[in-house]
Amino acid sequence: MIKEIEAGSVLRKHKKIDSWFITHYGMNLYRGCWHNCVYCDGRSESYNVKNEFGRDIVVKINAVELLTRELDPIYKRKPLPRSFIMLGGGVCDAYQPIEKKYRLARQALELFHKLQYPVHILTKSNLIERDLDILKKINRQNKVVISLSFSSMDDKISKVFEPRVPVPSERLETLKKIKNAGISCGMFLMPVIPFITDTTDMIDQTLKRGKEAGIDFVIFGTMTLKTGRQKDYFMKVLQKQYPNLVSRYEVIYGKGNRWGESSTDYGRPVHEIFNSIASAYKIPKRIPPDIYRNIIDGNDMIIIILEHLDYLLKIKNRRSPYGYAAYSLSKMNKPISSLSTEELLSIKGIGPVTVKVIQEIIETGKCVYYENLI
Repeated sequence: MIKEIEAGSVLRKHKKIDSWFITHYGMNLYRGCWHNCVYCDGRSESYNVKNEFGRDIVVKINAVELLTRELDPIYKRKPLPRSFIMLGGGVCDAYQPIEKKYRLARQALELFHKLQYPVHILTKSNLIERDLDILKKINRQNKVVISLSFSSMDDKISKVFEPRVPVPSERLETLKKIKNAGISCGMFLMPVIPFITDTTDMIDQTLKRGKEAGIDFVIFGTMTLKTGRQKDYFMKVLQKQYPNLVSRYEVIYGKGNRWGESSTDYGRPVHEIFNSIASAYKIPKRIPPDIYRNIIDGNDMIIIILEHLDYLLKIKNRRSPYGYAAYSLSKMNKPISSLSTEELLSIKGIGPVTVKVIQEIIETGKCVYYENLI
């Protein structure tokens, strides 16, 4: 069922820059997703999507009109923070099949081009190929990053867990076309599905083919299962397709938490496997700074690198002070570069080692330690 609505707003502002996507802003042009991926956490109650997630789609028919007011500098008292605009959100793929009719993503891209905004898109759909013409224009004008989402490179498994999505082999061809168009592209290998697509062989195969396609980075994540609709829906499919795995899932997701995360006993070794394979193929494990260096301001560059450092150390099962330091600095309302060593050390969570990293970023725009890890 398709329902058209007049939305009150579209743009969703983050409290601080999102270091995964290098953005301050995301949006849902639609609510609900026809792709109907079995593991999608957009189905959970926390996203407040009414009715049947994979069947009932809400179309924000005034989305581009709203975006014009929300993004156009004419309507702003102060400029928006500099970053990519994220075309996509938590409860839809902007390139799900309904986009063929409504063309909201296409219209949004035309607006971004007019207003000269850089763009990051995450999708599972090869429908994005339709818009390569406008994407190339935006990329020449400013910058575009396109990320394709995968759970594996196995077409048969994909048909079970991603029933209305182009199979991985088709998405891989789309990646190649994006790369050949001169646009930065990456792979979101997330979620890997426990005991199904998280094996060493599966991860190796996926990253190898991504490397051959020319990806600039890979973002990895294990599956979350939030108690309620998301977990109930997934477990019904698991019971039908892989009944022997049900008891193992109850162990790793049994206690449950707000985010639906698996137990650390399960997640830690899987991340270590990913890190080892990605390092062997020399694929950056976060979006590299050279892609966005001229897109964001100095404070955000420091926060992003610190958060990336935190992640890169933790997947090696090492302790890190950098995540909390990034959080503390995100509260700053003045340039971090204006702070003295003593002022930096007075900030909660920042010690001498972190100060040296921050000062290196300020002075050179880089961090050698970080670039060696990524």
